[in-house]
Amino acid sequence: MATCSYCNNKAKLVKGDKVYPHRKDLYHLSFYYCDNGHEPAYVGCHKGTDKALGRLADSKLRKAKSMAHSYFDPLWREHGLFQTRSSAYKWLSEAMDLPPNKTHIGIFDIDQCEKVRALVNEYLEENEHLIKW
Repeated sequence: MATCSYCNNKAKLVKGDKVYPHRKDLYHLSFYYCDNGHEPAYVGCHKGTDKALGRLADSKLRKAKSMAHSYFDPLWREHGLFQTRSSAYKWLSEAMDLPPNKTHIGIFDIDQCEKVRALVNEYLEENEHLIKW
């Protein structure tokens, strides 16, 4: 079960056709969805479960989370600065002064997503000599 971060009501568990009617490839996936007096907000579920991947997000927050991932993910996927996703999140937890269980882009707000961008840029500048391009 997920609670909407915009209206505090229980979000509905829906299939992908509700969220992405133009994407038949996503119809089988589960999402939590709420549009109770506000812009639609939703979040996907871990595959095969009804466990939310993070917090419900409207279009502004989805854009901010996408931007944060576009900065953060290359640290461990492409640049070789961290061996694993977990080690990158450990660094982010320390850099943001958050406990590990509160450090995940999926649960961040817009300000935290912007902070990810700033921290990654700073880290890249300091460690440019280690980057694998």
